Amino acid sequence: MATDCIAQLTFRFQQNSKPVVAAFDLAHASSDGGAILLKAIDRRLGLTERLAGCATEWREPGKVQHSLLELLRQRVFGLALGYPDCNDAARLAHDPIHKLLLDRDPLTGAALGSQPTLSRFENSVRRGDLYAMADALADTVIGTHQHRLKRQRVRRITLDLDTTEDPTHGQQQFALFNGYYGTGAICRCSPR
Repeated sequence: MATDCIAQLTFRFQQNSKPVVAAFDLAHASSDGGAILLKAIDRRLGLTERLAGCATEWREPGKVQHSLLELLRQRVFGLALGYPDCNDAARLAHDPIHKLLLDRDPLTGAALGSQPTLSRFENSVRRGDLYAMADALADTVIGTHQHRLKRQRVRRITLDLDTTEDPTHGQQQFALFNGYYGTGAICRCSPR
């Protein structure tokens, strides 16, 4: 049975002077087109800018190729798109959509951060920076809901914590017994 396929879709993205064209028959293709909407939401909320402003710059200025904001956005958007660790960074460094997310030309723009660069970034964030990021995130969430509710007083905030099991196989480091599920599971916190 034959189906009618749309080979190309054109739409305007925010106030950009050039339209975004989604084509499904190009050599430089990406499967993460929905990320453009994430970028629009982030731009509206200013969340990644606020989070990056909380991180302390520790690198030597002459050796910096990627700003803290770019590294943070690369990780945040990567996580949101289903890339849970930095191992995919080599493949995504040249992905046109991921470059577009960091305001680079999708075809000729510079490559994104590598896996070692992202790993160093993740491990360099200090405890005080994380605390400031948590405050910025909470302020953004509360401010967004206050705006949405027309500045009415919020009476209750519900935190829905995900208790999804993450079972381990074998004797992996930091695996703890999960009494509820009756299996070993990864502890998401570092031991003291």
